[in-house]
Amino acid sequence: MVSHPGKVVIVGGSSAGLATAEALRRQGYEGALTLLDAERHLPYDRPPLSKQVLTGAWDPSRTQLRSPEHLASLDAEFIRAEPAVMCDAGERAVTTDTGRVVRGDALVIATGLRPRTLPDQDELAGIHVLRTLDDAVALRRDLAAGRRLVVVGEGVLGAEIAASARGMGVEVTLAGFGSVLLGSQVGGMVGDLLTRLHTERGVDLRLGVAVEALAEGGGRVCGVRLVSGEVLPADAVVLAIGARPVTEWLEGSGLTLGDGVECDAYCRAAPGVYAVGDAASWHHERLGRRLRLENRTNATEQAQTVAANLLGAERPYIPTPYFWTDQYDAKLQVHGLPTPAAEARIAEGDPSQGRFVAVYREHGGVTGVLGWNMPKQARLLRQKHLAAPRVGQPAATVRSAP
Repeated sequence: MVSHPGKVVIVGGSSAGLATAEALRRQGYEGALTLLDAERHLPYDRPPLSKQVLTGAWDPSRTQLRSPEHLASLDAEFIRAEPAVMCDAGERAVTTDTGRVVRGDALVIATGLRPRTLPDQDELAGIHVLRTLDDAVALRRDLAAGRRLVVVGEGVLGAEIAASARGMGVEVTLAGFGSVLLGSQVGGMVGDLLTRLHTERGVDLRLGVAVEALAEGGGRVCGVRLVSGEVLPADAVVLAIGARPVTEWLEGSGLTLGDGVECDAYCRAAPGVYAVGDAASWHHERLGRRLRLENRTNATEQAQTVAANLLGAERPYIPTPYFWTDQYDAKLQVHGLPTPAAEARIAEGDPSQGRFVAVYREHGGVTGVLGWNMPKQARLLRQKHLAAPRVGQPAATVRSAP
């Protein structure tokens, strides 16, 4: 019999929380299990929200991660639409907005992210963020009714939304402070290629300029004003300006909060308390630095380690960071931690042919591998160069799509 805590409470029922519950059962945990979630929906996948759901290629129900029958087989208590508002880490007790108190012998925090917003944006109709299934459905409804979209933010999410909207025939303007798309995530060379791709597909780019305010008329957003004074007309606006970990409910809990819930190399935040997914900041032993990764792959992989450690494994979490993004006919797969400061060189393929692999070097070693429509070759170069990451780099947050 595998040793285990008497009851595990998981706060957050999306991909990271669900994957933790599933891993616990697979690894032999037979105790009580409770998943507490702020969302009303059954667990669903987020990457399709900015692509297949937004374009209408998928019905929203297709994003559901597991069938009701599978969820029932986990023999877990699911508490939905009750956000956590308070935590006592020492007692491993969580209080919800209804006043319910849920206690466990072990606690897993998987509360994810909340999109950053602009002041007073809730007072205007037509302004969107994209994090939840409801967000995607609302944005699609607005795009069907209007023809002009302004996307604020030049990162992965903003670029994916712009690509999806162009595929729907919507007029898209994208504004961002960076000089190229995804520059902070993939560097200047690949960022320039993505920028050209979006321009060729008809996106009107306003890069290297900050947004000053939202323009409104009759209680609805009608444009975005840049610091240059230019107003970008819009029937709808999407803010893709980043997100922050949902940790405010943990203030006063006894846990250390910084860029997320600060954990050790085992994803442990305190005795009997672990964090997983977008909200978890942990010490990566091979890299010798603190990381917080915002992507679907990490949520699933980290859950396996957290489950094992809950059952006594004491296994450090030492992944090779990875994310992907689909934009038009380009599929990018990014391994490691490429930075704008790294030197990127083409190792295989040809950018002019729409297929290549770039290798990133910094501080005398390879720090990242990026494949553009060359997934197999990118994986092989990842295995060659990133099996033993360099150590001693500063803390980092790696962001990708929802």
